[in-house]
Amino acid sequence: MNPLATTFFELFADNLPHRPDKVFLIDPDRAWTYGEVDDEVNQIAAALVAQAVQPGDRVIVQLRKGMREVRGVDVRQESLEKARLIAEALELKNLTFDQQNCEQMQPQPGETYELCLFLGVLYHLENPMLALRNISRLTQEVCVIETQVADEVEGYTEWGAREWTKKYHGVLAVIDESDEFYTDIREAGATPLVMCPSPRALETMLKHAGFKRTEIIAPPAGAYEQLARGKRVICAAYK
Repeated sequence: MNPLATTFFELFADNLPHRPDKVFLIDPDRAWTYGEVDDEVNQIAAALVAQAVQPGDRVIVQLRKGMREVRGVDVRQESLEKARLIAEALELKNLTFDQQNCEQMQPQPGETYELCLFLGVLYHLENPMLALRNISRLTQEVCVIETQVADEVEGYTEWGAREWTKKYHGVLAVIDESDEFYTDIREAGATPLVMCPSPRALETMLKHAGFKRTEIIAPPAGAYEQLARGKRVICAAYK
């Protein structure tokens, strides 16, 4: 045993290679060996990675804070099965899942949520504006959007005649995800062609989707490197 191991994780990792079949954890229903706990944790971690969870992201926090209901939506059944595994492992009773495409959702009257999280999805969509309108219909108070962003472009374009111009309010980068889409990479969208907004385009789109105010959240110290460099953003949109 490593005499310098001081944390729970260090003690577990130090013992795992030597006693994988020894009982490590006992709960009211069953006993768990070191190996079984390691397998379960690795499955949960793989499911989180598949959902584009990054170092420093907070997971399951809302369920622990007493939310009455949390609903998860994903286009892939495989992703939902992994999410259900996490919910079952953590014994989360107020979490439900639906298989839907956010570009094709049809929210019903009165079907709103105080908080909507739209994380790592927008830049994998062929029609991000339609998806934002759908998310806006579901949002009662605030929506948090995390997305990759394209570099900002400023300028004007002719609009019908040489003397008529319109100002850019950000840009949408057209991205071909065919390599990922046709090889079943789970982070790819539901179609191979996607649109990635610039920060200004994102804020403009949110305004036209029905949000009254938007705020790009400054990344904290130690944030994921793309957030720190401004290549990804977290934006809060308020109704």
